[in-house]
Amino acid sequence: MKGILLKHIGLFSVLLVLSFLLMQFVWRVSGTETPSPGAPPPDKVNLALRRTAHLLLQAAGDSTSRIPPVEQTALYTWLIRLERNFDYTRLPALLEASLKQHQISIPYDVSVVSCTDNTILLGYNQADIAPDQSVPCQAREMDALCNNLQVSFLAPSKPRQALPLAGWIISALLASVLYWLGLKRWQPAIQSEKPAYPDTHTSGVAWLTFGQSRLDVSNQRLECGQEKHHLTYREAKLLHLFVQHPNQVLERNTILDQVWADEGVLVGRSVDMFVSRLRKLLKSDETVQIVAVHGVGYRMEIGVF
Repeated sequence: MKGILLKHIGLFSVLLVLSFLLMQFVWRVSGTETPSPGAPPPDKVNLALRRTAHLLLQAAGDSTSRIPPVEQTALYTWLIRLERNFDYTRLPALLEASLKQHQISIPYDVSVVSCTDNTILLGYNQADIAPDQSVPCQAREMDALCNNLQVSFLAPSKPRQALPLAGWIISALLASVLYWLGLKRWQPAIQSEKPAYPDTHTSGVAWLTFGQSRLDVSNQRLECGQEKHHLTYREAKLLHLFVQHPNQVLERNTILDQVWADEGVLVGRSVDMFVSRLRKLLKSDETVQIVAVHGVGYRMEIGVF
C-alpha cells in the first residue's frame, strides 16, 4: 500500500508542476501587452509628435494644413502622417526638443515611412544624433510627398512577475481535475487487462474446496452445490484469501493490502461492498458464512450451522 501511495503522490506532483508551468506561461503571455514601469505616457508622446509635425510643416512654409491625429500602432510605437515633404535635417533637433519639453527621456528609433508602400526611406537611432544635431543620411532627398513619421521607444525591461496566489490555487485545482479524470479514464482499462488470478496461488490444485462449495481461482469460477457463478478478478481474489484463512479474523488493512495492493485507488468501502457480493454468491451454502468483526475486519466461518 505504501508503494502505491507513493506512486499516486508522485503522479499528482507531476500534474501539479505541469499545471503550474502552464499557469506561469498564461500569466506571462497575458502580461506582455501591458506597459512596463517607466514607459512613455501616450498623451505626452502625442503632444510631442504633434509639436514636431507642426514645426516641420511650418519650416516648410505650411502653417495652415491640418495635422492628422497621432496613431499608436504598437505598445511603444507611434506615427503621424505628413502629406508634404519636410526638411529631414531639421527633424532630429525638433523631435529632441519636443520630447524634452514633455519630459520624455526614453531612447528611441525614428523612421520616415512612405505612405504608399510602407517603405522605410530614412531613419536613425537617438544615439546616432551628433553634437551638431545631425544624423546619418540626412543629406538624402525624400521623393515621396506623403510620409509617416514613426517613433519607436525602446521600452525598459519589464520585471518578471511572480505567479499570484490565485494562480497557485488554480494550478492545484487543475492538477486535481486532471488526476481524477486520468483515474476515471485509465483505471477500468488497466483492470480489464489484468490476467486471471495466477495458478501459482492454488499450488497446482485446480479447485479449492471449502464447506459445500469449491473455487477455481485460475478461471474465476465458484460452485455452490448446483449453482455456478463466474467471479470478477477482485471477487475471486478476495474469496481465495478467505478460503486460505478459514475461521481466522482478517483485519481490514490486511484485506486491502492483499486484494487491492495493485488497485489505483484504495477505498475502504470496497471491502464491505465485495464482502456483500460474496455473501450473496455463497447464500446457498449453509456451511459457509462471512461474518463481520466489529472494528477489526471479517472472518470466514466454515462448518455446520
